[in-house]
Amino acid sequence: MSSPSDGPDGCDHSSEAGSGPLVLQARGISKSYADRHVLRDVSFRLYAGQRLALTGPSGSGKTTLLNCLGGVDRPDSGSVVVHGQALERLSSDQLAQVRRRRIGTVFQFFHLLPTLTAFENVEFPLQLIGVPSDPRRLRVQSLLERVNLAARAHAFPAQLSGGEMQRVAIARALIHQPDIILADEPTGNLDSANGENVLALLHDLTEETHTALVLVTHSLEATRICHRTIHLRDGAILSEKAHT
Repeated sequence: MSSPSDGPDGCDHSSEAGSGPLVLQARGISKSYADRHVLRDVSFRLYAGQRLALTGPSGSGKTTLLNCLGGVDRPDSGSVVVHGQALERLSSDQLAQVRRRRIGTVFQFFHLLPTLTAFENVEFPLQLIGVPSDPRRLRVQSLLERVNLAARAHAFPAQLSGGEMQRVAIARALIHQPDIILADEPTGNLDSANGENVLALLHDLTEETHTALVLVTHSLEATRICHRTIHLRDGAILSEKAHT
């Protein structure tokens, strides 16, 4: 029997309640590869401005879940709804538009384009959605200043430190003003000092912009910037905890 706090997907969402609009909903997500069940009936909601950590041992399904949330993978069953749009119902072109406008992604290994400068890497998502040149460049310049990289705007990735590259990647993920940032182990390739700086930046920027964050991490320190933690094991939600 459903409790009073149960949502339409049959899950208790009392610990998820947010003051902003609902921007992401996972409804019964399941995914298998061959005979291996990677995700099993995963459901949760995320509201504007909330930060959610996904934790669990290697092989628990964290990255696969993140890929489903971002439309990179399609679940075998269930639904991912972003800003009211069910991703599995979209054509490839429609899905690309949702990913370009609604979702930003930060990777462990940065994934910057090596032939583009820091400025051009951050600018690229705006070019994809057709933002005119002058406002595009003003927006990039402002965000690079915010992440303390204005002086490195014309440096190529090979000329940047790991911490600098990750700050460029965060700026790139936020430049198109998405509803959601998906971050896959963003501190996993950094030393502790740079990792702390990146976490502080993710916290502050999502707070300032009221952008939701889904953070895949093995780090207890990383979960502390989040409002909630979902712990996965064997592809299913083992526990969920709200942070006060």
